[in-house]
Amino acid sequence: MENPDKKYEDFVRLFLQAEPGLRGLLRVLLPSVTDVDEVLQETSLVLWKKFDRFEMGTSFSAWASVIARFEVLKYRRERARDRHVFSDEVVELLGAQVVESGEALARERRALQTCLTKLRDTERALVTAVYTRGAAMKEAAEVTGRSVAAAYKALSRIRMALLQCIEREMRKEVA
Repeated sequence: MENPDKKYEDFVRLFLQAEPGLRGLLRVLLPSVTDVDEVLQETSLVLWKKFDRFEMGTSFSAWASVIARFEVLKYRRERARDRHVFSDEVVELLGAQVVESGEALARERRALQTCLTKLRDTERALVTAVYTRGAAMKEAAEVTGRSVAAAYKALSRIRMALLQCIEREMRKEVA
């Protein structure tokens, strides 16, 4: 018999990873933040109820996106009199496009994580200071012991190296 705590932990972990993508999908398909919140809540309930049907090892995000799209259609039917509602065909088209884009973005994020680990510590510290902590270039330069001009030049080189690395990683993943 499966441990109910493990099932709950698996669901929460997978849902929390998928939630930003689901929210993005719903933002494209629904007119307001309130609608997004409402449909995301309903989607999460359906996902939990149907979690026994999810096949571990497959893409939870893709599975959840399909369910979210059905929840959008259900939500739209319930509010069919509202003139600010997309047709079912538009919802399906947008939904498919967002799912496809989300999967590509996830691959790019994985490649970026791999490439960040290949940077030297000082390079990673500069990138972290600028992009994670949102520090001004002057602060980032101080953190890494560079002048502001040197930090700008280094960051430019690092960006190019990361871009090339990401492209290589993406080609590996496709091959």
